Amino acid sequence: MAFQKLNAPFLKLSAAVLDEWRAIPPAVASDCLNRTQAMSAVIKPVSTGITLCGQARTVTAMAGDCGSICELIGEAQAGEIIVVDAGGVDDTAVWGGIMTAEAAHRKLGGAVVFGAIRDVEEVRQLQFNMFCKAVVPRGPHHGFGGIIDGAISMAGAVVRPGDIVLGNDDGVVIVPLERAEETLAAAQAHIAKEKAWLDGIRSGQTIQQMFNMQTSAHK
Repeated sequence: MAFQKLNAPFLKLSAAVLDEWRAIPPAVASDCLNRTQAMSAVIKPVSTGITLCGQARTVTAMAGDCGSICELIGEAQAGEIIVVDAGGVDDTAVWGGIMTAEAAHRKLGGAVVFGAIRDVEEVRQLQFNMFCKAVVPRGPHHGFGGIIDGAISMAGAVVRPGDIVLGNDDGVVIVPLERAEETLAAAQAHIAKEKAWLDGIRSGQTIQQMFNMQTSAHK
């Protein structure tokens, strides 16, 4: 079965705008999206300290198959994030060392795989920003099918081409592109508010006082 490529053009964000997003932690972005669009805890970074910030390119892969993913790696632009819905299958890897080498050479921004990968040592050596559900040595098949640049729903978040992908040690959050401007402004305001809270703590205030938490005494 051949894979399908969808025509899904999206607004490309400028380098300056993406630089502003790099200052926004995924947790803050999710807070500003009413605690939504955070991928579940099964999606983890392969190394501590790695981050994601870029626009998504999406793949729906057949279980245990990497053909459509390889196709997208070869056409994605520098800085873009490959987001793969591999059905959550964790006993067959759909991403390995050779794919990482090409993605790193093409300066892609990273990848998020709802499924398994392998060759983790190579991923770490190349300092490629990889988040995934599982790691396993068994490799994939090639060319069974899939869809490139379609809307996907994986690990609790909806992802479409062009959406902003944020990741760090906490996990991954997806910001819908149509809400990017309002969410960025809200996130920047939230960070300023958190700074004020921290200043309050350093000046001796308690969290209960700052958040005006109500308590009741029981006799």
